[in-house]
Amino acid sequence: MSGEKAAEGVQGLEQSLKDLEQIVVSLEKGDLPLAEAIKQFERGVALTRRCQTVLKEAEQKVQVLSEGMLEEVDPHTLKKEESGGSLPLC
Repeated sequence: MSGEKAAEGVQGLEQSLKDLEQIVVSLEKGDLPLAEAIKQFERGVALTRRCQTVLKEAEQKVQVLSEGMLEEVDPHTLKKEESGGSLPLC
């Protein structure tokens, strides 16, 4: 995902989440006619799928960017330094 596409994805995600919140509120009120409630529910499902796609793409990008940069750490080998009380970084 390019930087521009990533920004669009984040903005789209934020807007989709706001739209989903509005749909939930309107459905929870329970005063929509059945046909409209079904239409709103379908829209909510579509928005949820879009959000999942954007989040999955972001997760994949983070994975690609961090690949090879992070070492696996064995928590059993980490010990506090006696002088500073902090854990060694490498």
